[in-house]
Amino acid sequence: MIRTATALLLALQAVAGQAQIAVDPHAGHTMPMATAPVAADPRAGHTMPAAPDPHAGHDMSVAKPADDPHAGHNMAAPATVEVIGTAPAPSPPTDHAADAVWGAAAVAPSRAALRREHGGFTGTMILFNLAEYQARKGSDGYRWEGEGWFGSDINRFVVKTEGEGDLRGPLDAAEVQALYSRAIGPWWNLQAGVRHDIRPEPQRTYATLGIEGLAPYWFKASGALFLSNKGEVLGRLEGFYDQRITQRLILQPRGEINLAAQDIAEIGVGAGLSDIEVGLRLRYELAREFAPYVGVEWAGKIGETARLARAAGDQPSAVNYVAGIRFWF
Repeated sequence: MIRTATALLLALQAVAGQAQIAVDPHAGHTMPMATAPVAADPRAGHTMPAAPDPHAGHDMSVAKPADDPHAGHNMAAPATVEVIGTAPAPSPPTDHAADAVWGAAAVAPSRAALRREHGGFTGTMILFNLAEYQARKGSDGYRWEGEGWFGSDINRFVVKTEGEGDLRGPLDAAEVQALYSRAIGPWWNLQAGVRHDIRPEPQRTYATLGIEGLAPYWFKASGALFLSNKGEVLGRLEGFYDQRITQRLILQPRGEINLAAQDIAEIGVGAGLSDIEVGLRLRYELAREFAPYVGVEWAGKIGETARLARAAGDQPSAVNYVAGIRFWF
């Protein structure tokens, strides 16, 4: 039994010894780095002559220029020396391509309709810019200003009329103009004809020359000179502007100036600047053709004309509160 125990103890000791870290057998030895021997150069001591130049003996001078393949050819400048892009344009055609297919007679009605739709028409219009009642100090009054025309965009026959008076008295002033109007540009018409004054007395008839159109920024402007049958010369400038507040509510400032080259005591007009009118009217277009309006206007006679008015017992200036309608058809 004792032998068996002793043998078991020896076996355990042997196993434990194997589990311990093995000792390096070279521990404590000096191990210098091994040096590989350098191989001897087999060409050592040999003489190595320079390699021959493969281009030796070749002519390396500058290459000769190649011959011009066009040498000896006639390269004269062309007969025309016009720069490309500056040649004159060909004349516009005077015929119509459709005529070659359908015939001139077949397309003539369509061509006439096209001209009408693009301005070559004959039309008419009547417009009253002012037709109003005027409330003022003293006797109230009324006033009108309008025109009508017949013709095309280029040539028209125009009739203009304007006047005013007191509700309790006679007609103060009234005139009618008959004019030929000719377009002289996209915005302006030259007008010539006659003007006849029904009032004041004595009546006058004038030769008329004027211009009417749209000034820059859409101001409607006109100017005219009048030569009476008595040799008197008058002038007039007027204009207005439609300022749209909305598509239907429109504010219209308006002004007019009248001038004379001489005193005309018979009709109460003095030389120079005779009278001025400035006003402001607000209209509402119930329809494009019909618009009621209200406004205020100042009208005054100037200089010698004012003196003649006072001598006749009239007020030289007045403020008018107006209400009226503007219409056209």
